[in-house]
Amino acid sequence: MAQRVQEEDEQMTSTDDLIQAQIELYHHCFAFIKSTALRAVIDLCISDAIHRNGGAATLSDLALNIGLHPTKFSHLRRLMRVLTVSGVFSVEDHNGEAMYTLTRVSRLLLNGDGERTHALSHLVRVLVNPLTVASHFSIHEWFTIEQAAAMTPFEVAHGCTRWEMIANDAKDGSVFNTAVVEDSRVAMDIILKESCGVFQGISSLVDVGGGHGAAAAAIATAFPNIKCTVLDLPHIVAEAPTTHSNIQFVGGDFFEFIPAADVVLLKYILHAWQDDDCVKILRRCKEAILARDAGGKVIIIEVVVGIGSKEIVPKEMQILFDVFMMYVDGIEREEHEWKKIFVEAGFSDYKITPVLGARSIIEVYP
Repeated sequence: MAQRVQEEDEQMTSTDDLIQAQIELYHHCFAFIKSTALRAVIDLCISDAIHRNGGAATLSDLALNIGLHPTKFSHLRRLMRVLTVSGVFSVEDHNGEAMYTLTRVSRLLLNGDGERTHALSHLVRVLVNPLTVASHFSIHEWFTIEQAAAMTPFEVAHGCTRWEMIANDAKDGSVFNTAVVEDSRVAMDIILKESCGVFQGISSLVDVGGGHGAAAAAIATAFPNIKCTVLDLPHIVAEAPTTHSNIQFVGGDFFEFIPAADVVLLKYILHAWQDDDCVKILRRCKEAILARDAGGKVIIIEVVVGIGSKEIVPKEMQILFDVFMMYVDGIEREEHEWKKIFVEAGFSDYKITPVLGARSIIEVYP
């Protein structure tokens, strides 16, 4: 039987098909190289080097700017070749020498001086992190071994939860919290330009798990009449900047208590939790907000798998993000999965507005 299947398989596979299949397999295996190359150019501050050089730089310019070891010149060329083919940087011939410039992607990697509204270099450091990547090599154990199945892949790989590591490692926690601030600034800039109506008519808002208050600051600046409260764990809010007079920081556990307000904001929170925990969080939110006819609602900013841009990159990002979140036993949900937890938490209706490409605003009503 096995021999016949093998013979049929060989007959059905032409040489061209076999070559293409092998190429595709190699391509899938090497996909992580894009990520590690991206992390390398962030750590080397390549985008900043190009920016400081007037927006265009040769390899020699980059080598000088980043303090490249003289034996690594050709290696830098090879690294940049990966990222120009991937579209992260642009390259043109300039008198026989490669000249690199920034693209819309590599501009997001600029650090520069001061606070940039659209900077995501720390976010990349969180997403392309050896600790996180190592967790995904524990998926086989997590799927098949009973003891491992009771933990998250991160726990299987490192012996503690992701949140425990963030709390106990000051440097790791600082990078993580800065990444949250960066992502919040970009997201809120888009939302306040494209869907600011979601915050109209609100007098008070609680940003649950709001970290250092980047989202709340953007809302309070755009809507000075909204009194904003940021709820997060005590060790996180203790380090939050007090730069906005209309924002109050509260240390606490959102499973236990959420301060009362017209509206609760949950930005990239629920995807880190399984359904039972999400229901508990949403029930706390429902206790905190006004009735629907008084303007009460929960605003969720998350991926809704299958909703949003139909282009291949955003669609693929949703699916990849879903598997990425397995490292903390999280999940990116489809609409029917969102509806299930809304109903179980006692909410009556919801509205999805896809404004962030691969992510959406979900307004949930009591």
